[in-house]
Amino acid sequence: MSDLKEQHGTTGHSWDGIEELNTPLPRWWLWTFYVTIVWGIIYTILYPAWPLVNQATSGVLGYSTRAEVAAEIEAVNQSNAAITERLASVELTEISADAELNSFAQNAGAAVFLTWCAQCHGSGAAGAKGYPNLLDDDWLWGGDIEAIHETITVGIRQPADAEGDWLRQSEMPKFGADDLLEDADIDAVVNYVMSLSGTPQDAALVEAGATVFQENCASCHGEEAMGDRDQGAPNLADAIWLYGGDYASIHESVYNARYGQMPAWDNRLTEAQIRAVATYVHQLGGGE
Repeated sequence: MSDLKEQHGTTGHSWDGIEELNTPLPRWWLWTFYVTIVWGIIYTILYPAWPLVNQATSGVLGYSTRAEVAAEIEAVNQSNAAITERLASVELTEISADAELNSFAQNAGAAVFLTWCAQCHGSGAAGAKGYPNLLDDDWLWGGDIEAIHETITVGIRQPADAEGDWLRQSEMPKFGADDLLEDADIDAVVNYVMSLSGTPQDAALVEAGATVFQENCASCHGEEAMGDRDQGAPNLADAIWLYGGDYASIHESVYNARYGQMPAWDNRLTEAQIRAVATYVHQLGGGE
């Protein structure tokens, strides 16, 4: 140790008589460190590296991971071009009969659904309060493949299309907020609606509520409260509730109305993608 101390000296640190030698780093380690510095400088020159105000330096090689991913996506699209074109042109009802086309539509539709639809309907398509469950057989606008395709294409309660047609439009009146019904009438009709699929909060109000319903609600929901798909009016007798079937939820629906919306996807997705996700949703178990 005395020879090493004489050769390298110390750092000046000492603990309990133990001195820290100033032994140099191994030469191989130093050269490795220097090489990494040189390589880092070369890399920042060749590849995107230094952040600027709006973007990073592009590098003399012009390499872009975004461009690389785009090229890979384009290559996949090219390889699927034939079957994608077939999916976009075949009759909707014929997709499920073609095993190859149906398999492609199912896989492509699942990817589209998880990318664009799961945020509202859930990754398993079971929905949530205010967002329809796509696994059951309760459909506001119809559950066959054509109806589902139409709903995805034009959305729900969206502005008119290029031809000026208002599609998938409906709006429930605010019977309480707009003073269309007295509070007592609203209370009665809520109890009547609850009686159709369960137990009313106040059975004594059901008969009066039936009268209020026929005079104010039957024009949309039907005399038997079975709904009307032509205008998206829900079936009130099947115990399936989009916003909840308890007294408070139904009262809120009658008093302030609901006005849920779904985006129109025809300006965001291709026709093939819309058909793929329509096929996927249709075959989840609730499609008609």
